[in-house]
Amino acid sequence: MSVAPPTSVTLDDRFARDLAEMAVPWQAEEAPDPRLLVLNESLATELRFDPAWLRSSDGLRLLVGNAVPSGATPVAQAYAGHQFGGFVPRLGDGRALLLGELVDVSGRVRDLHLKGSGRTPFARGGDGLAAVGPMLREYVVSEAMHALGIPTTRSLAVVATGRPVRRETLLPGAVLARVASSHLRVGSFQYARATGDVDLLRRLADHAITRHHPGAAESERPHLALFEAVVAAQASLVARWMLVGFVHGVMNTDNMTISGETIDYGPCAFMDAFDPATVYSSIDHGGRYAYGNQPVVAEWNLARLAEALLPLLHDDPEQAVALAVESLGAFRRQYDDAWSTGMRVKLGLPDGLDDAVASPLVDELLAQLQESHVDHTSFFRVLAAAARGDAEPARNLFLDLAAFDGWLQRWRALGPDADAMDRVNPVYIPRNHLVEEALAAATEGDLAPLDGLLDAMTTPFDERPGLERYATPAPKDFGEYRTFCGT
Repeated sequence: MSVAPPTSVTLDDRFARDLAEMAVPWQAEEAPDPRLLVLNESLATELRFDPAWLRSSDGLRLLVGNAVPSGATPVAQAYAGHQFGGFVPRLGDGRALLLGELVDVSGRVRDLHLKGSGRTPFARGGDGLAAVGPMLREYVVSEAMHALGIPTTRSLAVVATGRPVRRETLLPGAVLARVASSHLRVGSFQYARATGDVDLLRRLADHAITRHHPGAAESERPHLALFEAVVAAQASLVARWMLVGFVHGVMNTDNMTISGETIDYGPCAFMDAFDPATVYSSIDHGGRYAYGNQPVVAEWNLARLAEALLPLLHDDPEQAVALAVESLGAFRRQYDDAWSTGMRVKLGLPDGLDDAVASPLVDELLAQLQESHVDHTSFFRVLAAAARGDAEPARNLFLDLAAFDGWLQRWRALGPDADAMDRVNPVYIPRNHLVEEALAAATEGDLAPLDGLLDAMTTPFDERPGLERYATPAPKDFGEYRTFCGT
């Protein structure tokens, strides 16, 4: 069934037209009793939707894919991917649909995409559905990331379907309406390369250049320039994750975007006590995607993108490899530069500070944070208080006071800027115990904890009275935290 939203919104099907070999026309499963759980009204307006209309019965049917504008062609996208290091040549949207592309109020092209809308030809034995909890997790964390200024897919709405979903128990089902610059992934290029169709690979690369990195088209080697642009975007993105203590949890190549946006918030979480070995995913038994491994994994994933692009980089395979290796070599420098610059800002250090002073100071601090199991987010906020003269809240976090006092003295001598620190160090993040509290309540029909959490997340850098619980680390009895992908 088609429906015309009472706005200027139209859904284009450019991906499906340009790359038909990677798009399977498909329809969402019928949602028997759609009920809105949460709507991102500001994002809706940005996308030219009338929020009041999205709350209507027709609007809800659009948000679950049961009624789309005339002319739209919903498709399941094909892609491949390395999952925990093992290559799977055919993954694709097993429980998702691209409804189409739209143009927002700023003139940007963005995807409107559903998650949990039912089985597709890529479902591989799965039911294609999603439960309320995991879809709300993606809504909360992706919107928190956006508020933190980190490139990310956005969440438009979560709609309960009225259909139960069987996991370990029966759970209420839901569909997430997600918005992204696109859903092109490293795995998209791996899929095209695996087909052996170089023309398809070239069309995909040209599509990505037009959509995300138009400057590459002016280069003598546009496809190499595309790769270099993705390397730079991912180096910046992962550095930002690390600076706020975000653990993605499932950095498979099909979960790395060409745009440089964070995508697929499954077993993700924000780190509590600082520890590079932190793992939150229930299936990451070897710690492949631990917090401290994320830069290395990102570089590994980009090497897989380079392999996929080799036929486009040079006619001579050896020269193609040499070009790819040289371009990939920029990742570590770009990541290190982004992370080091970010850490200096988090510590309020002055511009132009000699690296011989800054680097040992940072390294020593991180070692002390790990040794004393200090909460990552809280520490940097109370450190700003130390820059203003009140060091006790920071000192109280450490076991070895003498060591921390020595570090604190050297840091203070550099004249840290407390106001600059407060602009980049959040008070509020989606703390794991509060996320679980909100999701459990929402699954039972109580949305109040979710609303409170979302309200705190909207302005993460501004401390507000009455929101103290959202800035407080997990209680001691919260225990070891594990997250699940929701399938």
